[in-house]
Amino acid sequence: MVLPLRRDLAVRAALERRLLTADRPLAALLDLHGVQESATALHGAFAAVTAPGQEVLHTFAVKAGSLVPVLRLLDGFGIGCEVASPGELALARAAGLAADRIVLDSPAKTEAELREALALGIALNADSPQELARLDALVASEPVSAPPLGLRINPQLGGGTIDAMSTATTTAKFGIGLRDPGAREWIVRAFLDRPWLTRLHCHVGSQGMALERMAAGVRALWELAEEINAAAGARRVTTLDIGGGLPVDFASDETPPPFAAYARLLNETVPGLFDGRYGLVTEFGRSLLAKSGFILARVEYTKTTGGRPIAVTHAGAQVAVRTVFAPASWPLRIAAYDAEGRPKKGPDVRQDVAGPCCFAGDLVARDRALPPLDPGDLVALLDTGAYYFSTPFGYNALLRPGVHGYRADPGTPTVFTTLRRPQTMSELVTEYGGDC
Repeated sequence: MVLPLRRDLAVRAALERRLLTADRPLAALLDLHGVQESATALHGAFAAVTAPGQEVLHTFAVKAGSLVPVLRLLDGFGIGCEVASPGELALARAAGLAADRIVLDSPAKTEAELREALALGIALNADSPQELARLDALVASEPVSAPPLGLRINPQLGGGTIDAMSTATTTAKFGIGLRDPGAREWIVRAFLDRPWLTRLHCHVGSQGMALERMAAGVRALWELAEEINAAAGARRVTTLDIGGGLPVDFASDETPPPFAAYARLLNETVPGLFDGRYGLVTEFGRSLLAKSGFILARVEYTKTTGGRPIAVTHAGAQVAVRTVFAPASWPLRIAAYDAEGRPKKGPDVRQDVAGPCCFAGDLVARDRALPPLDPGDLVALLDTGAYYFSTPFGYNALLRPGVHGYRADPGTPTVFTTLRRPQTMSELVTEYGGDC
């Protein structure tokens, strides 16, 4: 069944179950069957190109969906966690993830974070020479063997269409610049001097990054591993963490995740990646969840200003911060429903869809052709299953919406599972220091 039909069923059911009301005019919904389909597609894509018995750990970038039940769900689908902060590590552990299914990446790990990862047996990738020097001292003082430890490199291949998401530019803050003078030789020596250093990691960028450039980054990573192992005369590098960052097509419901296309491209670009000599780690995030989620908001008022119709809704920068502040880079499709949850019909009208935040630019769609919206209607911000509702923006102290997983099929009742309860006013007051 296609996503739009399941989504339409979920909208009607959400109103019937009063997940969206006049007092709670905003909710987020995640198609659990869609998440399972994405996870299955990822596993199948790499299984089609890897050697028999080759170790592959797919992890989910927790920042893309930092909700404990979502991490637990993905773990059940065979996908671990890539964490980038103590908080994300705590979320992964709360979800029950085993230590060997977690990878720690961050450019600013404290000594306490490093100690915790070493003590728990969690794999981590050092981001800089200074962090590697800190690990030297910590590893030497550990009474037991260290967990898998790696080094993040930046292949410096250039950026994509979204500068802020490009992590392989010449001056990107992540990793060790592979093309900097003397860097390659330093990296090889770092591995030769440290038998416990067994992994290489890179992540070329997220969204707006061509698959060919991502594959070129993996090729550079593999070539460096081959050089290190040749210099060592042994398999010193045993695992390659190729990151994530696959782009999502936000223009259509029918676009499948590009896992299969990317795996085939990797097999063509870096055939040695799949000959079984290296374990593999991936860190996909947005591509696993984005298409399965949407944010549902009530239209509170409509008006016309300067000849432009405006629908004022309860979904704005507090849940769609990237779209509001960088609309050219992060446009969203909008679906319109009537007050009963039925897809809205009628001749399209060019109109703005505004959020509730108290600044003029709080718009999730500008001059968008949509059926005429009226007070009480609903708008759905599509493809927002990753980042949007799991990492809200605290502007105007607006209550965080509830997040509800659903399974919807024609002829059977839609089943909802709470993934995050709607925030209460007392919880919000406490968060803003009300208990101090």
